[in-house]
This record gives sequence, structure tokens and C-alpha cells, in this order.
Amino acid sequence: METDPSAPNHVIYRPKDLEGLGKRKLGILAWGNGGCRDNGAAARHHLVEIASWGYVVVAPGRILSGPTATERPTQRTIGADGKMPPVATTPADVRAGIDWAIGENSRKASRYRSHIDTKAVAVGGHSCGGLQALRVGSDPRVKTVMVHNSGTFPPNTNPIVGMQIEKEDLKAIHTPIIYFLGGAADIAYPQGTDDFRIINHVPIAMVNMPVGHGGTFWQRHGGSVAHAALDWMDWQLRGDRSAARTFLGENCRLCTVKGWTVDRKNLR
Repeated sequence: METDPSAPNHVIYRPKDLEGLGKRKLGILAWGNGGCRDNGAAARHHLVEIASWGYVVVAPGRILSGPTATERPTQRTIGADGKMPPVATTPADVRAGIDWAIGENSRKASRYRSHIDTKAVAVGGHSCGGLQALRVGSDPRVKTVMVHNSGTFPPNTNPIVGMQIEKEDLKAIHTPIIYFLGGAADIAYPQGTDDFRIINHVPIAMVNMPVGHGGTFWQRHGGSVAHAALDWMDWQLRGDRSAARTFLGENCRLCTVKGWTVDRKNLR
């Protein structure tokens, strides 16, 4: 996890030894932070784990938590009207992460030059950041979308000021998509399960586990969700059929985990 002068408004996650990659190129994950906050380190355990397996991850904001943080995030509270304060980051900030990574692959002085697979692009995010991921998922460069503990609100019920997305916008998703939800205790469970119900035009999976809205982001190495997300990316971006077994078939790997449920449509 680091900052880079070439991306002053983002936090970057990458393998430590880029030269040690050999001919293997890095996939790209553009990330939306929980709460649409500007703390690009909020999901660091999850994102460090993914990056360590051969991805460059770009999250908007600064390092505002963790042992290397030099400042702390501003507290945001829900107002008396039930509305959240305006978001600190936008879908444009998440999309800028894709722009940066693709640009760095060809920039002559970049440490990432020729190390990035510019066609292996995923977008993901947690909670409000998951809504950002859904918005950016319409970008033609995106090959898959991962939505963690999130989903679109019914009409006229979105409490998030500055993060507008409607059920109708889901039609713009053009790639395989997966929802990771925290079970009935997850505040976003109704929204996420409803999105799954109405999305029928692209391959979709929904993984539910009894962990609540916080997922496993704070667990060592990002917990079990990080490894499931990694398998999804390896399958969708790299065609790894072994990783696909985590999601496919009656006895898929996640299907056998006690307490977890896996729902799928058009997935093969």
C-alpha cells in the first residue's frame, strides 16, 4: 500500500517486486471505498491480499487508517433528516483509477511500464463504494464488477447525497457481475438481493455469508471474502477454470461452506 506522485489522489496496492513478475502482467482493480469516503486504506487487508496475487489496485483518497496513516478520516454522521453527508469521492474518482493504471503501462518513466494487462480490468467496492462500482461498470473497458455489501435503492429512497444510481442503471452493466452480501443482518441485503432478482441480461452470482455489513474486510488477509473475490477475478480476467470451480456446479467450493449460500444466473 502506497501513494504515488503520478496519482496524488489515490492509494495504490501492488506486488512488492514488479521486476519479479517476469512475463506475467498485472490485472487492474479499481476500488470504491466504503461510505464513498476518501480513505483509500479502509479496506487495506482485503486489497493488499488481492494485489499480492498479481493485481494493481487503485482506491481513491489518501491513507487515513492503518499503521502508516499520518492523518485520520473526518467523521461523517447521518443528519436529522436521515440523509448522509455528501460523499467524499465519486464514480469519476474510481474511474480515474482505471485511467491511471492504463496510462502507467505505457508511460516511459513509469515503474509499471509493460507490466499491466490493460484488458484485464475489474471494478469493485464496498457499501456506498459498491454503488460507485455499479456506476463505473458501464465503462467499456471493464470486464467484471464486484459489489460488496451493497445494492441499488428503490426509487426515491436513496439516502446518500451525491451518489445517484437507479435500478434502471443496472441495464448498463455489460459484464459478469457478483454480489457479496453479509446475510440478513447486512443492511444492504434487501438492495443486493433485489438487484440479483432483476439482473437477467448478464451472468450474475450472489454469495451470502452470515457476517453482516462489514464483511470480512478487517480479518487477516481480508478473510474468506478476499479469496473468493480473487478467484472471481482470476476466472473472469484470466480465464482460470480452477478458480471458476469456486462458483460453478452443484458442489462448487463456496457451495460446501457451512452457512454460505450461492445463487447464480446465466453463469457457466
